Amino acid sequence: MELVLIRHGLPERIATTDGTPADPPLSSIGRQQASRMANWLRNEEFHCIYASPMRRAHQTAQPLAERADKSINLDPGVAEYDVDSDTYIPVEELKQVDYPRWKALMEGGYDDPASFAAFCGRVIDSVEKIISVNAGKKVAIVCHGGVINVWTAHVIGFAPRLFFNPDYTSINRYKAASSGERTVICLNQAVHLRYPA
Repeated sequence: MELVLIRHGLPERIATTDGTPADPPLSSIGRQQASRMANWLRNEEFHCIYASPMRRAHQTAQPLAERADKSINLDPGVAEYDVDSDTYIPVEELKQVDYPRWKALMEGGYDDPASFAAFCGRVIDSVEKIISVNAGKKVAIVCHGGVINVWTAHVIGFAPRLFFNPDYTSINRYKAASSGERTVICLNQAVHLRYPA
């Protein structure tokens, strides 16, 4: 089967004051990015579309689902590692405002190794489950940069880690054989952001 992981568009920066999870919506730029991504993929036939239930991913999936005339299957297993955080700072901005934290993320994943290991296990189990119920199909999963990193590291055979920064609404393609082989086809395809179809 063909698996397409798509990162969400640019969200708003947000912090809550009551400790509840920050779950930012897409910014106006993020909505434009989602529309461009959906337009770029308009001639591809997806049998199923999944998305993280976090707003930035679900909202990114909406134009793609509308073009494909599909419903969105929300899967909490592909939510980001910061799902319970009360602050959301885009990773690109984090590098500028808190370089040590960004560097720690890129070098080892997460502040708490046990939590990061649990996140990796959740992501891999969830994506493998999606693969198992969609044999022979083409499936899109709209998710997050951390999810894409963990799945890609798993496919390549790296130790679980965050090792690259996918662009917003980037398209990342994989093949998943029923015999168990997993292959990377392409990573971080984002030409639609420069040359929208």
